[in-house]
Amino acid sequence: MITREILSDLITWKQRKNRKPLILRGARQVGKTTVVNEFAKNFDDYLYLNLEKKNHAQIFENSDDPYLILDSIYLQLAKQKKQGEVLIFIDEIQNSPKAMAILRYFYEELPNLYIIAAGSLLETIIDLNVSFPVRRVEYLAMRPCSFLEFLNGIDADFDAEVIKNLNGNPIHDRLIQHFKKYMIVGGMPAIISGYAENNDLIAIEPLYESLLTSYQDDSQKYAKNESQRKILSHILSAGWSEAAEIISFEGFAGSRYKSREVSEAFRVLERTMLLELAYPIIEPRIPLLENMKRRPKLLWFDTGLVNYKAGIRSELYTTDDVMGIWRGRIAEQVTAQELLAYKHNISAERHFWSKDKSGSMAEVDFVIQHQNMVIPIEVKSGNNSKLKSLHIFMDEVSHDIAVRVWNQPFSVDIITTPKGKTFKLINLPFYYLSQLSKILDNTISDFSHNNNSQTP
Repeated sequence: MITREILSDLITWKQRKNRKPLILRGARQVGKTTVVNEFAKNFDDYLYLNLEKKNHAQIFENSDDPYLILDSIYLQLAKQKKQGEVLIFIDEIQNSPKAMAILRYFYEELPNLYIIAAGSLLETIIDLNVSFPVRRVEYLAMRPCSFLEFLNGIDADFDAEVIKNLNGNPIHDRLIQHFKKYMIVGGMPAIISGYAENNDLIAIEPLYESLLTSYQDDSQKYAKNESQRKILSHILSAGWSEAAEIISFEGFAGSRYKSREVSEAFRVLERTMLLELAYPIIEPRIPLLENMKRRPKLLWFDTGLVNYKAGIRSELYTTDDVMGIWRGRIAEQVTAQELLAYKHNISAERHFWSKDKSGSMAEVDFVIQHQNMVIPIEVKSGNNSKLKSLHIFMDEVSHDIAVRVWNQPFSVDIITTPKGKTFKLINLPFYYLSQLSKILDNTISDFSHNNNSQTP
């Protein structure tokens, strides 16, 4: 089993006195059930319900009394009550809107119980007319495996520790090879495990097909009508080729669909956490305010699925320069995935920056907030003279730190913009994306202007 970092968030939730029932959100097959089963080892008693089973769902139809429901759960599972801490996991809860509503009564009347709910189609009912227990539940987001979790899945924990300790430069080539495998395989737990079993990319192709088919099948359930069903199916068929692109809704991916109906379909898929529409920020200031009038960037939840659908896995496997594949879009897509992979709050999102300047467009691939600064991130190779948009961005902010993600070793350069501003450019190898916050802190506190480059 892959050790998932969200387990530490679950432990924190367990230890909190004012905890509420927890709803674990995430796309199908990201490992929600597996991680809760592992978390359950911290309890004296574990009650697992799958509401796809009619007899399990019926428990919540017979009563609103949480005490009677608890008794019914034990009876249905043929289990004796135990003393101590009890975890109830209600899987596929979207199959019973009444079960969702009853979570509030567990919170109010049986606060000593530990309750987690999840469901592969849960997101589709959140905006419907369902008695949802607002303010009486809390959320965690579960996403595909991060690069560090991938390393755990292929038994490369030593190298993961090297990365965490920022000692990667001496084994840079090995870490980049690991990351290239991560780009190809992706972050879906079952696919990582399948790859780790026999180190065979061909053997895991049926796993990709199974996942993609399940998402298409689910689109039948997401859709509010036949027209939306067709648009959702189109996005899930052709939309992978638009990964990391700034898209237009009108005629998306060669279709004849109108802007409004495509936009609505994308919002449905965003709720399922299969993708995100990242919008540019208006100004490089805090708070980060999105310009919703501009076109968004399409970011899919898993790079491995993108590569499989695009048919470029063999090209990635044989190249020494992942930056050049698919005009750099795969490098940008996997960077986006890593920027989100270590965050388990539902509201986490990605942003980029763009600006019309003298008839030309300046654009920075991503921006993040760190402390009180808006940090630009470019996913680019080559020399520093090609980072023109980054220079424009740095001239507009008061701080002096920027980041370039690439496949070369870590270094820090001192750069001067055409307008004369000097800033530090952190050249970050892909495998250090998990440590970006730590490296930014180190750069802010420890950087010496006497050195043009240094290891972290």
